[in-house]
Amino acid sequence: MIERKFVAEKMKELEVEEYIAQEIGKDKYSYLQIKRTPLGEKITIYTSKPGFIVGKKGETIKKMTHVLKSKFKMENPQVEVAEFDNPDLDAKSVADYVAGSLERFGANRFKSIGYRCLQRIMDSGALGAEIRISGRGVPSSRAKSWRFYAGYLKKSGDIAVSQVLKAITSANLKSGSVGIKVSIMPKDVVLPDRIIFTTAAEKAGEKKEEAPKEEKAEDAKAGEAVETLKEEAKKEKKSKHKKKEGEKKKQEKKEKLKKEEKEEEKKESQ
Repeated sequence: MIERKFVAEKMKELEVEEYIAQEIGKDKYSYLQIKRTPLGEKITIYTSKPGFIVGKKGETIKKMTHVLKSKFKMENPQVEVAEFDNPDLDAKSVADYVAGSLERFGANRFKSIGYRCLQRIMDSGALGAEIRISGRGVPSSRAKSWRFYAGYLKKSGDIAVSQVLKAITSANLKSGSVGIKVSIMPKDVVLPDRIIFTTAAEKAGEKKEEAPKEEKAEDAKAGEAVETLKEEAKKEKKSKHKKKEGEKKKQEKKEKLKKEEKEEEKKESQ
């Protein structure tokens, strides 16, 4: 029974996503999140153009909340619109843009659309990207597959699974359906096999920067050595002075003893 409940909830989420995609349009938003809170369901739509989704005075959002309550039986749905900075680095938004362009202008311009989208992705700072358009809708007597790629893109390993952004969509044309697959490697991906080579000029600059530091360290050590020598010389002088004073005192005591002995001898002789 619990499994059926989870399956029913996921099916409901898919139905909600399909309705929002039909209402707004696939090429106008990137993705959406559905969260369940104590106050009700919170639906967040991520897009680069929030004005198209909100509409005049929030008419589209009001309409969507009414349909979600009546058709999908949600108690208190809260629809929010979130904006992200760069849509050219989002795989789904690029795939939806390619699909919308093909449906609008036809399959004869698929090359210009693919190369234009690829250039926009690379200009946004991506490390690598690939756009694959395949199907019967591509101008040919048979189904073909065209690949537009640039930069460096991982195809295997953990980075290809977890770090590379991927999206798949389709465009329905008069000549047939076309599948679109977009893969983007973002600029903040750290590759484990990346090796940084330093040139001879950079090494020379590093050595020049290190040389003054070494000289300063040597000067500091020399200064410390001089100070220690001065302190030792002062200690030696003090010790010598003390020795001299002690010797003088001993001599004075000896002289006093001699004088006393002489005086005693004179007294005895008398």
